[in-house]
Amino acid sequence: MSEKSRPKFLSVLAGEKQSRPPVWFMRQAGRYLPEYRALRATAPNFIAFCLDPEKAAEATLQPMRRLPFDAAIVFADILLIPRAIGQEVWFEAGEGPKLGALPSIERMRDLAPAAGEALKNVGETLSRVRAALDPEKALIGFAGAPWTVATYMIEGGSSDRSGARTYAYEHPETLDALIDVLVEATVDYLAMQAASGAQVLKLFESWAEGLSEDLFERLVIRPHTAIVKGLRARGVTTPVIGFPRGAAALVDRYAVVTPVDAVALDTTAPAALGQRVQAAKPIQGALDPLLLRAGGPALDERVETLLAQWGEGPYIFNLGHGILPDTPIAHVERVLKRVTGKDPTPNFTPKMDY
Repeated sequence: MSEKSRPKFLSVLAGEKQSRPPVWFMRQAGRYLPEYRALRATAPNFIAFCLDPEKAAEATLQPMRRLPFDAAIVFADILLIPRAIGQEVWFEAGEGPKLGALPSIERMRDLAPAAGEALKNVGETLSRVRAALDPEKALIGFAGAPWTVATYMIEGGSSDRSGARTYAYEHPETLDALIDVLVEATVDYLAMQAASGAQVLKLFESWAEGLSEDLFERLVIRPHTAIVKGLRARGVTTPVIGFPRGAAALVDRYAVVTPVDAVALDTTAPAALGQRVQAAKPIQGALDPLLLRAGGPALDERVETLLAQWGEGPYIFNLGHGILPDTPIAHVERVLKRVTGKDPTPNFTPKMDY
């Protein structure tokens, strides 16, 4: 790869200073785009949509055609791993994910080493996207981190995680065994993604908030460390971004102790925290998706603040969580124009006849 075509994103993850931060948004491929909604209507259900390489690749590429993002993230879902290790997963309209009974640890342990093979459709999606993507744009693969995935597996769907936290106290050995299974499955899944064209890997620990220090050590730091070490032991050198969302003061320790290559920050992250982490590793974040949806002068001011407080160091401009479905596209365009200096694709007409 020539220096000219090397994605700006990868240069920042290597600690190199750039004239501006690269930018991508969590959930940038999704429901705020009319072309996504038209494409989604062609699939019988959400899981089928995620596992259809042609449709998932198209969803991944849609925002890249319209907007000047510096990276694409593969369209998939964090709950594909439970499905790969034997748990039933489906999505109810208006309710979100639902999961069947938790399989036995023995059953899941048998299936975990082949998670990448079970989810090879995601690998095909990545290969299709990489072939179609501008070489100056990076391609991100991802997985849900073990604790976050375990909360859904234990509680059977979305919740306030209190049941999963209680389970961690009442059944520590069983939970630790489940986390270990998920570590093994995640390593295999992410290694497959790297082999299929992902240039960056991200661990989404979406439900890191509310954990005591000892639980955070056990359920976040230990498995994240094991995943990165497992990838490196398999010869995977792809950089890994860790996202311990809601972890507050524990982010400092996470950044120092885990071998992730960069740390994503949520909307609560103060300037000083980002600067401390940034002294050791690149950071990503932390624009509030509610503010992106609201727009106006407050959005402009916050973008300027983030660029001023973190923009001089290794920094990736992003949200503190995913784009909300009712976010006006014009607000996304406005932020990207400020960060990149580029306008959206001129005279863009989305494909709607899927």
